[in-house]
Amino acid sequence: MERAGAYGFSAALSGSFLLSCLLFAAINRRQRGAYMDEVFHIPQAQAYCQGRFLQWDPMITTLPGLYLVSVGVVKPAAWLLGWTGSVVCSVGMLRFINLLFSAGNLYLLYLLLFKIHQKNKAVSGFQRIVSTLTLAMFPTLYFFTFLYYTDPGSVFFTLFAYLMCLYGNHKTAALLGFCGFMFRQTNIVWTVFCAGNVVAEKLNEAWKTRLQKKKDEKMSSRKGSFSDLIKILRFLIEYLTSPKNLITLTALTWPYIILVTMFFVFVFTNGGIVVGDRSSHEACLHFPQLFYFLSFAVFFSFPHLLTPAKIRKFLLSLRKHPVQYSLVAVISLFLIWKFSYVHKYLLADNRHYTFYIWRKVFQRHELVKYLLVPVYLFAGWSFADTLKSKSVFWILMYFVCLLAATVPQKLLEFRYFILPFLIYRLNVPFPSLYKQLLELAFYIVVNAVSFYLFLNRTFQWPNSDEIQRFMW
Repeated sequence: MERAGAYGFSAALSGSFLLSCLLFAAINRRQRGAYMDEVFHIPQAQAYCQGRFLQWDPMITTLPGLYLVSVGVVKPAAWLLGWTGSVVCSVGMLRFINLLFSAGNLYLLYLLLFKIHQKNKAVSGFQRIVSTLTLAMFPTLYFFTFLYYTDPGSVFFTLFAYLMCLYGNHKTAALLGFCGFMFRQTNIVWTVFCAGNVVAEKLNEAWKTRLQKKKDEKMSSRKGSFSDLIKILRFLIEYLTSPKNLITLTALTWPYIILVTMFFVFVFTNGGIVVGDRSSHEACLHFPQLFYFLSFAVFFSFPHLLTPAKIRKFLLSLRKHPVQYSLVAVISLFLIWKFSYVHKYLLADNRHYTFYIWRKVFQRHELVKYLLVPVYLFAGWSFADTLKSKSVFWILMYFVCLLAATVPQKLLEFRYFILPFLIYRLNVPFPSLYKQLLELAFYIVVNAVSFYLFLNRTFQWPNSDEIQRFMW
């Protein structure tokens, strides 16, 4: 890290943390008690603070990683600073843990951007800092910095594992992946993603070697015709069925294999991936979740994905390959028809933005969900187009993990999209400074509106005296 870049990043980190602390204080003054899922998380953490580690709220569906880390931070701090009484493990103190995770996430995002794009000498230190601030302020993640939810810690350990994987420290990456799993069980998918990075790198090396031997300069490991894709798939099957190659890959990825094996043992002994209340968290094949994610990605990355040049390029591709796009459209219509699910929470809880999106868009008419297929096609094409700088094996591995992380979820919940979006956004080429600043300004506006609604547009349900607030 260059000296000027280090000073610039330190200033950005300090300024961001200071502003977050001010916002944190304002939110805690207005919402002193536990809100939404905090009514489960905070009492559970407080029980752990009091040493009651066998007490468990059956309504909690995640493992106790958040509570264990909280006790591990708060208790020593309380001892060192002489805190006693209700301040120890209070609502505000527990929420502050996520503020620390948020600062850690900002630092990890900077290191990841530096590592992933280190070969791009055209990227300035200022651009890297702007992109880091933008991703750290990603609205769906940043909002939960100020509540006692699992998301900031889940993102922290997963990003940390990804960083260690990129540096080749796979045992450390697997250990951090385990910590991420303890925050949210579905994070096991991103442990597989880390292992997939290693596999994709080896596949790409072998594929390039084959191309050089055949002196086939027209073919590429990144893009090509349908016949090229068939050749790549044939190579993939041939490579992965070779005992020698499998031994090599196993030697490289064994820490991740152990963790994934532990995950399957957990699922078997637990009787499922969810702990506690399973009635509202049933796994299903909800394929439209992929379409919702792609639309979500276009919305939050519109400076990169929704541009006139992109639209013209998409229309040109549509004109050149009408049969392929028609086939994809028919498959999409079938998946929407047969695999659409509406969770009871989505219809009943009017505190979440998804409730209003569903009511205002999807519930207007039965045909709306089908009429949106052209939007999904553009979103999917634009999303994939921005990843064309990555190898075809990396792209394949990422999309497999994306499907595994989104499709089994019955509930449309934007928090489930945080990690796949961040990993995608970290790996796209750096845009122009103008687009970066536009994206940052957009995130600031979205965050400002979200916090304004949360703090000032409160309401009450007919049969309840509790104050309700809008949130992601």
